[in-house]
Amino acid sequence: MAKYNIVEKKEKDAVYRTLISPKLMDELKEKILDVILIQKKYKDKGYSAKRLAEDLGTNTRYISAVVNVRFHMNYTAFVNKYRVEEAMSLLSDKRYKDLNMEDVSDIVGFANRQSFYAAFFKQNGCTPRDYKVMHMAADDPKPKKRGRKPKALKEK
Repeated sequence: MAKYNIVEKKEKDAVYRTLISPKLMDELKEKILDVILIQKKYKDKGYSAKRLAEDLGTNTRYISAVVNVRFHMNYTAFVNKYRVEEAMSLLSDKRYKDLNMEDVSDIVGFANRQSFYAAFFKQNGCTPRDYKVMHMAADDPKPKKRGRKPKALKEK
């Protein structure tokens, strides 16, 4: 997996994760989902864990702990997951077939094309362009050729 410099991260046990009560974790989980998914803050390039913590009246350690424990990923991977899912729906929708990859990347909230490609490849195992080509080809089969028969066939 040398492509896009993706490396597996080692699991670390953070003490602060065990200090948060399960009830508080569940409450924060619902609030995080509401802000990130329902309010679609994942589309905001500058929406950091710090801003999320401020919006929810908590701190970044709690946000980090909840995302790690309840969603089994870090904050960036969590946000990128929704960005990539949105990109997948845009790339497979014929209405957006004229958008280039930079436009799609921008619409879904990635800061640059490189981070978009890396996150997309990590989640899907293919590039956004390959994904688009696959889905546009599946939805739009080539029409059968119509036209005149070759001269040799007409004479028979």
